[in-house]
Amino acid sequence: MMPTSHPNLLGRRRHSLPGLASLMLAGLLVPGLAQAQQTDEAYTGDAAIDEVVQPHVSPHDARDYRVLTLENGLTALLVSDVEADRAAASMNVGVGSAQDPDDLAGLAHFLEHMLFLGTEPFPEADAYQGYLRRHGGSHNAFTAPQDTNYFFEIEPTALPGALDRFSQFFLTPLFNPDQLESERNIVHSEYMARIRDDGRRENDVLNQILNPDNPTTGFSVGSRETLADRPEGEPSLRDRVIDFYERYYDANVMHLTLVAPQPLDELEAMVAERFADIADRGLERPVIEEPLIDEANLPRHVELQSVRDSRHVRFMFPVPDSLQYYRHKPADYLAHLLGHEGDGSLLAVLREAGLADGLSAGVGRGDERHALFTVSISLTPAGAEHIDEIEATLFAAIEQVREDGLEAWRYDEQAQLAEQQFRFQQHGSPLQSAMRLAMNLARFPMEDVQYAPYRMDGFEPELVATYLDALRPELLLRVYSGPEVEGDQTSPWFNSPWREVEPEPSTSQPLAGLALPERNPFIAEDLALLDEQDERPTQLLDEPGFNLWHMADASFSTPKVEWRFSLQNPLASSDPQHAALANLLAGWLDDSLNEEFYAARLAGHNIDAYPHARGITLAFSGWRDRQDRVMQRTLEQLQEGEISEASFERVRYRLQREWRNAPQAALFRQGHRTLAEALMRPSWPSQSLLEASRELTVEDLREFRQTFLGELRLQALAIGNIDAESAQREGRRVAEVLAPTLPQNAIPDLTPLRIDDVLPTLHPHTTREESLVLRYLQGSDRSLDAQARLSLLGQVIDTPFYQRLRTEEQLGYVVNAGYSPLLDAPGLSLLVQSPDTTSEEIQDHIDAFLEQFGEYLAEVDDADLAPYRQAVHDSLLQRDTSLSGMTNRLWRALSFGDTEFDRRERLAQRVLAVTADDLRETWPTLLESAIATIAYDPGDEPSDVAALTQHLEPLPEADD
Repeated sequence: MMPTSHPNLLGRRRHSLPGLASLMLAGLLVPGLAQAQQTDEAYTGDAAIDEVVQPHVSPHDARDYRVLTLENGLTALLVSDVEADRAAASMNVGVGSAQDPDDLAGLAHFLEHMLFLGTEPFPEADAYQGYLRRHGGSHNAFTAPQDTNYFFEIEPTALPGALDRFSQFFLTPLFNPDQLESERNIVHSEYMARIRDDGRRENDVLNQILNPDNPTTGFSVGSRETLADRPEGEPSLRDRVIDFYERYYDANVMHLTLVAPQPLDELEAMVAERFADIADRGLERPVIEEPLIDEANLPRHVELQSVRDSRHVRFMFPVPDSLQYYRHKPADYLAHLLGHEGDGSLLAVLREAGLADGLSAGVGRGDERHALFTVSISLTPAGAEHIDEIEATLFAAIEQVREDGLEAWRYDEQAQLAEQQFRFQQHGSPLQSAMRLAMNLARFPMEDVQYAPYRMDGFEPELVATYLDALRPELLLRVYSGPEVEGDQTSPWFNSPWREVEPEPSTSQPLAGLALPERNPFIAEDLALLDEQDERPTQLLDEPGFNLWHMADASFSTPKVEWRFSLQNPLASSDPQHAALANLLAGWLDDSLNEEFYAARLAGHNIDAYPHARGITLAFSGWRDRQDRVMQRTLEQLQEGEISEASFERVRYRLQREWRNAPQAALFRQGHRTLAEALMRPSWPSQSLLEASRELTVEDLREFRQTFLGELRLQALAIGNIDAESAQREGRRVAEVLAPTLPQNAIPDLTPLRIDDVLPTLHPHTTREESLVLRYLQGSDRSLDAQARLSLLGQVIDTPFYQRLRTEEQLGYVVNAGYSPLLDAPGLSLLVQSPDTTSEEIQDHIDAFLEQFGEYLAEVDDADLAPYRQAVHDSLLQRDTSLSGMTNRLWRALSFGDTEFDRRERLAQRVLAVTADDLRETWPTLLESAIATIAYDPGDEPSDVAALTQHLEPLPEADD
């Protein structure tokens, strides 16, 4: 598989937003082809409008586009989407950590933080954040080596006010001296929160190997040490921040994207009025001339110690950054052949030998001129002992491509798939679009900002040969990471032990069986769009043991269908052993079809088998044409495929590795996981699953498959470009194969539990070195009324909690509060993760805040609550931005028994009816009722959550 780039992303990370790493350089490695363009009439105004060069867009893109170039040099792309129910903006500034001065590592990142803390028209530190939150918005930013990106989303009617505040970041930031120390502590907390992250540790080691003159190899996060006060007689830290801002922040290196439902003229007026006065200093985007690595020092072998129980080897080669050749994508062509996972592929051969269980290939670590072509392999313990043999096999695969792989039909096939993807492109949310386009504006010509990821202008074997010629043993940087490595050096910032190993001539022979991929038999041909559109799912079949729901949908203008089949059996989570077996069965199904279905995935057909509390779900996603082949073959394998010893051990090792590594996860995630284990039934901790799996054999899995499939209840849902007759025919075929017989009452419900007064403080099972408090306030029941009140309280409490405990009191980097339901059980979570404040101290701060918040609620009136009510209402009814997202939402509703598919609408109406008096009535009951507390300090023993919560009773339902 081909990965996107993984630059160093640093930022505030306050609100959880999807896929920042993949969004950042989305499309630099994903091929595609453009076909259409769209233009608009010129608008007479202060901004210059490019009437000729407009973005090429897909034929089904109904959005309107306009390109502005302000007199100061700022480029803006406006996207009017009349169907959008959110407005979003992203400002990409073409400067990042690569421009940090030698004596102030992390300055670009620190500046990013400081811009949020007040401007001349809006001096309050929470003016921007508070405004967004009142209007249902979210925000964040990140600093990468060559970019700093600021972004937000909000209710469309509130967009002008958000832009008022946002634009001032780039006009009148205060760089308030009173905030310097607190934000330096926050940056340090961010650094400490990730100090045990294996990716950052490996990157820290890599920076010691790469060219120190290349500015992307520095320490980019910043810490109290690197951002310390300057010696007397030197410019102060604040002076240096201002100097950096004035030296690099310039309208000519800024690219702004707005995506909103307002007309283009209205969006243009917003931009011209607010951004025209950004300084024009005549700057250009900095260019990095220094090579990323000194080829004279190659080959080199490096080993480093991982924190997690995982083993990887990465084979890296210096190459030109593939960004330069995006129109032809020669590196992607090569990555496709080396990263293929079908029969005869490098991964298939290594899997068969028991040496590897995952592989990716592609260009990464790019600085727009230089990059590293990397083949990354996830190893089994046996693979860690045979790296020389794996290396020999890799070079054999490279030689095979060199001799037989440069064929035009292979390129044309990739181009055909890319054309299909572009033709039926789904843009995602307005925020995702805004971020992607703002980043692309900085890198591609205007006409290509939308389709650069898909563009393939023709096969250029000479360009491919340029990359192939770089993949030579004498240019290899080999990096191995594993928990057993003992280093003789330690990386400077993330304390990773590492050592350099002298490369020696290898006598290892490559493994046999390598073969180039055949033509793809799964490429869809019938891409006709059906016009049918249903308002909501309806039940097509309701039979003993089986029901099928269907909704025809043409709103995304794509001939794709999403299927969900829930195979339910009460054994699946009856105890840890059966839960582990359900995980193994789902994992085996994916593993056993990997080679056969890799071509299908490339062609746009995806299959995912995943376990859950009721059994296993089979999720099919892809083109309507030929999807039935994938479904039928999956069912054949599930029922009759051989469960080999090798496949069983491979899947068990992968699952055990995941469960062993669970204590290494981010501490705040472990806090929420512990909460779910305490208050949800059925639920089994990772440690219990790990212990149960150790005693299982391949014969146990074979027997479980037979027992599991022998008594099933089947629930199915089909959403997309498929009519009812076809959906019923395909659904019945699946049911005939599986022959489900169990009635619905045979399947246990998922049950949230009520907290009681005797529940002690719970400690997660973790190896992290930070402290944590997660305070959970639970609603009185599962009624819509309780959900409405707590969801509104969550909207109101978020910003003041963050402002006080993070910005003012500097307790840590990870600080948040908000609505946090468990299934349909309402609750509020208040969380603080800190590198140097104990859990006891954190709880004192939370208690003080809760008292103060109660005082605020005593004074609030209905007018004050109006924007918060509207924000929650609109968030609940937010438009689906992809077919898969809509399907997942409706699938969750069905799993909750919402067969009318209107629960969110009813809840949204309840929210609008909540009054200030309702909140004042609810708040004391939350504080006086039993409260769950998850807390941790380094050295705390993990709690036996199952034993401490076995007495809890279900939280009452309510008749809504």
